[in-house]
Amino acid sequence: MLLNRILGVLKLDANTFEEIEADQSALIQAGLVVVVSNILFGLGTGAASDNGLISVVISNIIGGLLLWAFWAIITNFVGTRFFGGKADLGEMLRVLGFANAPYAFGILSFIPFIGVFISIAVAIWSIAAAFVAVRQGLDIDNGKTAIVILIGAIPIIIIRGLLLVFAFTAILVSLITNAG
Repeated sequence: MLLNRILGVLKLDANTFEEIEADQSALIQAGLVVVVSNILFGLGTGAASDNGLISVVISNIIGGLLLWAFWAIITNFVGTRFFGGKADLGEMLRVLGFANAPYAFGILSFIPFIGVFISIAVAIWSIAAAFVAVRQGLDIDNGKTAIVILIGAIPIIIIRGLLLVFAFTAILVSLITNAG
Protein backbone atom coordinates (compact mmCIF):
# COMPACT_ATOMS: atom_id res chain seq x y z
CA MET A 1 0.00 0.00 0.00
CA LEU A 2 2.80 2.44 0.89
CA LEU A 3 4.65 1.73 -2.35
CA ASN A 4 1.47 2.15 -4.39
CA ARG A 5 0.86 5.50 -2.72
CA ILE A 6 4.41 6.64 -3.40
CA LEU A 7 4.10 5.62 -7.06
CA GLY A 8 0.78 7.47 -7.30
CA VAL A 9 2.35 10.59 -5.79
CA LEU A 10 5.29 10.36 -8.20
CA LYS A 11 2.75 10.22 -11.05
CA LEU A 12 1.03 13.28 -9.51
CA ASP A 13 -2.20 11.28 -9.36
CA ALA A 14 -4.91 13.37 -7.69
CA ASN A 15 -6.82 10.24 -6.60
CA THR A 16 -3.78 9.02 -4.67
CA PHE A 17 -3.61 12.31 -2.78
CA GLU A 18 -7.36 12.05 -2.05
CA GLU A 19 -6.81 8.54 -0.65
CA ILE A 20 -3.92 9.76 1.53
CA GLU A 21 -5.94 12.74 2.71
CA ALA A 22 -8.82 10.51 3.81
CA ASP A 23 -6.68 7.88 5.57
CA GLN A 24 -6.12 9.10 9.12
CA SER A 25 -3.67 6.25 9.73
CA ALA A 26 -1.35 7.49 6.95
CA LEU A 27 0.43 10.10 9.09
CA ILE A 28 3.21 7.70 10.09
CA GLN A 29 3.63 6.70 6.44
CA ALA A 30 3.85 10.38 5.49
CA GLY A 31 6.52 10.96 8.12
CA LEU A 32 8.43 7.93 6.86
CA VAL A 33 8.32 9.32 3.32
CA VAL A 34 9.72 12.64 4.59
CA VAL A 35 12.55 10.96 6.50
CA VAL A 36 13.55 8.42 3.83
CA SER A 37 13.37 10.90 0.95
CA ASN A 38 15.46 13.41 2.89
CA ILE A 39 18.01 10.71 3.76
CA LEU A 40 18.33 9.79 0.08
CA PHE A 41 18.50 13.43 -0.99
CA GLY A 42 21.11 14.06 1.71
CA LEU A 43 23.19 11.10 0.54
CA GLY A 44 23.19 12.45 -3.00
CA THR A 45 23.99 16.04 -2.10
CA GLY A 46 26.32 15.06 0.74
CA ALA A 47 28.40 12.85 -1.54
CA ALA A 48 29.00 15.87 -3.76
CA SER A 49 29.80 18.32 -0.97
CA ASP A 50 32.72 19.02 1.32
CA ASN A 51 30.49 19.37 4.39
CA GLY A 52 30.57 15.72 5.43
CA LEU A 53 28.03 13.15 4.43
CA ILE A 54 26.69 12.44 7.93
CA SER A 55 26.13 16.11 8.79
CA VAL A 56 24.36 16.73 5.47
CA VAL A 57 22.08 13.72 5.95
CA ILE A 58 21.25 14.63 9.55
CA SER A 59 20.55 18.25 8.68
CA ASN A 60 18.35 17.09 5.78
CA ILE A 61 16.32 14.86 8.07
CA ILE A 62 15.84 17.54 10.74
CA GLY A 63 15.23 20.29 8.20
CA GLY A 64 12.86 18.10 6.20
CA LEU A 65 10.74 17.25 9.23
CA LEU A 66 10.61 20.84 10.45
CA LEU A 67 9.79 22.26 7.02
CA TRP A 68 7.14 19.58 6.48
CA ALA A 69 5.36 20.53 9.70
CA PHE A 70 5.76 24.27 9.15
CA TRP A 71 4.60 24.05 5.51
CA ALA A 72 1.52 22.04 6.54
CA ILE A 73 0.63 24.56 9.26
CA ILE A 74 1.02 27.53 6.91
CA THR A 75 -0.86 26.03 3.96
CA ASN A 76 -3.64 24.78 6.21
CA PHE A 77 -4.02 28.16 7.90
CA VAL A 78 -3.88 30.24 4.71
CA GLY A 79 -5.98 27.81 2.69
CA THR A 80 -8.77 27.41 5.22
CA ARG A 81 -8.87 30.96 6.59
CA PHE A 82 -8.55 32.95 3.38
CA PHE A 83 -9.52 30.66 0.50
CA GLY A 84 -12.34 28.50 1.83
CA GLY A 85 -10.30 25.30 1.91
CA LYS A 86 -11.68 22.35 3.78
CA ALA A 87 -8.93 20.49 5.60
CA ASP A 88 -7.49 19.90 9.00
CA LEU A 89 -3.83 19.89 9.93
CA GLY A 90 -3.64 16.09 9.85
CA GLU A 91 -4.86 16.02 6.25
CA MET A 92 -2.29 18.60 5.20
CA LEU A 93 0.50 16.78 7.04
CA ARG A 94 -0.40 13.54 5.27
CA VAL A 95 -0.60 14.88 1.72
CA LEU A 96 2.42 17.18 2.04
CA GLY A 97 4.45 14.43 3.68
CA PHE A 98 3.89 12.18 0.70
CA ALA A 99 4.63 15.10 -1.64
CA ASN A 100 8.25 14.78 -0.46
CA ALA A 101 8.60 11.49 -2.38
CA PRO A 102 10.35 13.02 -5.43
CA TYR A 103 13.21 14.13 -3.17
CA ALA A 104 14.31 10.49 -3.02
CA PHE A 105 15.68 10.88 -6.53
CA GLY A 106 18.07 13.47 -5.13
CA ILE A 107 20.34 10.53 -4.33
CA LEU A 108 21.43 10.82 -7.98
CA SER A 109 22.53 14.43 -7.60
CA PHE A 110 26.14 13.41 -6.89
CA ILE A 111 26.63 12.36 -10.54
CA PRO A 112 29.14 14.71 -12.16
CA PHE A 113 27.78 17.17 -14.73
CA ILE A 114 24.18 15.92 -14.65
CA GLY A 115 23.71 15.99 -10.87
CA VAL A 116 22.74 19.65 -10.88
CA PHE A 117 20.09 18.98 -13.54
CA ILE A 118 18.78 16.07 -11.50
CA SER A 119 18.51 18.37 -8.47
CA ILE A 120 16.60 20.94 -10.52
CA ALA A 121 14.26 18.26 -11.89
CA VAL A 122 13.67 16.91 -8.38
CA ALA A 123 12.86 20.42 -7.11
CA ILE A 124 10.36 21.02 -9.93
CA TRP A 125 8.80 17.59 -9.45
CA SER A 126 8.49 18.21 -5.71
CA ILE A 127 6.81 21.56 -6.30
CA ALA A 128 4.36 19.89 -8.67
CA ALA A 129 3.64 17.19 -6.06
CA ALA A 130 3.14 19.86 -3.39
CA PHE A 131 0.76 21.71 -5.73
CA VAL A 132 -1.41 18.62 -6.19
CA ALA A 133 -1.17 17.86 -2.46
CA VAL A 134 -2.33 21.35 -1.44
CA ARG A 135 -5.07 21.44 -4.07
CA GLN A 136 -6.45 18.03 -3.13
CA GLY A 137 -5.88 18.50 0.59
CA LEU A 138 -7.73 21.80 0.75
CA ASP A 139 -10.25 21.01 -2.00
CA ILE A 140 -9.63 24.33 -3.78
CA ASP A 141 -9.08 25.28 -7.41
CA ASN A 142 -5.73 25.74 -9.17
CA GLY A 143 -5.68 29.54 -8.85
CA LYS A 144 -6.28 29.48 -5.12
CA THR A 145 -3.75 26.67 -4.75
CA ALA A 146 -1.07 28.74 -6.49
CA ILE A 147 -1.76 31.70 -4.20
CA VAL A 148 -1.71 29.52 -1.06
CA ILE A 149 1.63 28.04 -2.12
CA LEU A 150 3.12 31.45 -2.93
CA ILE A 151 2.00 32.92 0.39
CA GLY A 152 3.21 29.83 2.23
CA ALA A 153 6.57 29.94 0.45
CA ILE A 154 7.44 33.41 1.78
CA PRO A 155 8.10 32.34 5.40
CA ILE A 156 9.83 29.16 4.20
CA ILE A 157 12.19 31.20 2.02
CA ILE A 158 12.86 33.59 4.90
CA ILE A 159 13.59 30.72 7.30
CA ARG A 160 15.89 28.98 4.80
CA GLY A 161 17.64 32.29 4.14
CA LEU A 162 18.17 32.86 7.85
CA LEU A 163 19.52 29.33 8.23
CA LEU A 164 21.95 29.93 5.37
CA VAL A 165 23.09 33.21 6.93
CA PHE A 166 23.55 31.45 10.28
CA ALA A 167 25.52 28.61 8.66
CA PHE A 168 27.66 31.06 6.66
CA THR A 169 28.34 33.11 9.80
CA ALA A 170 29.33 29.98 11.74
CA ILE A 171 31.71 28.93 8.96
CA LEU A 172 33.19 32.43 8.76
CA VAL A 173 33.70 32.60 12.54
CA SER A 174 35.33 29.16 12.45
CA LEU A 175 37.68 30.23 9.68
CA ILE A 176 38.65 33.44 11.47
CA THR A 177 39.14 31.62 14.77
CA ASN A 178 41.28 28.91 13.18
CA ALA A 179 43.32 31.45 11.18
CA GLY A 180 44.32 33.34 14.30
